[in-house]
Amino acid sequence: PSATSSATSTKPATRAMQEPRVSSQPEHPKTSSSLVGQKSIPAPSRPQTTTTCSAPILNCETIENKIRKNIQHCWRGILKVCQEKDVSKLGEIPVSDFLDIAEKFNLDLSEGEINQITTKYDLKKNGRFAYYDFLQSCILLLKPQESSLLQRVIIQKPQKPMSPGPQTTSFFSAMLRIQPQILHCWRPMKRTFKSYDESHTGLLDIADFIQVLHEYSIDLTEEELFNILEYYDKTLSSKISYNDFLRAFIQ
Repeated sequence: PSATSSATSTKPATRAMQEPRVSSQPEHPKTSSSLVGQKSIPAPSRPQTTTTCSAPILNCETIENKIRKNIQHCWRGILKVCQEKDVSKLGEIPVSDFLDIAEKFNLDLSEGEINQITTKYDLKKNGRFAYYDFLQSCILLLKPQESSLLQRVIIQKPQKPMSPGPQTTSFFSAMLRIQPQILHCWRPMKRTFKSYDESHTGLLDIADFIQVLHEYSIDLTEEELFNILEYYDKTLSSKISYNDFLRAFIQ
């Protein structure tokens, strides 16, 4: 306003010259109101996106809980068929292929449940099903546990909340491969981890971590070790939380 008032006061030339200025003056409120209108667009759109995203995820949790036991018995077969169909090794297959697999392995899903699962795991919105993410959600526990299930098996929560690294396809593949072995020996393995952890920090040097795995005949390839460390040691501290590692396998 001060700029316009100074402009009009410094140039009192002719009425004809001032008339366009006065008539064009309402353009300032127009542009400001249009900017306000533009800024207000994202505000209502945010709740809509959160509601649309959260609905299928909440529903899928109950569906995944329902089929978890089934999948834990046949996930190797599911993974094998998925990998055969995943020619480009991207960790995803066409949704139609997943429907055939769900029917083949008797996952007992209704049409509505199938729609919700496929919507949730169509991560790139390209009509493809991210089977690694689906399997890790049912087999591995990489998210914070909310129920009291882990209190029963006494795996301590970390002193510092973990800031995990990337969950790559190679990481899932490595974790799924060693899952059956870990399930058979996680209790004595936990005791061995603690015996190496003399300072009781819940953390082990990478060399000690590998040594304990080796004692229980769990040998990782160089690539598998790299992917697991990339997830559990994102900050490159050369230490790994063995409780976080074991927690991923126990549901």
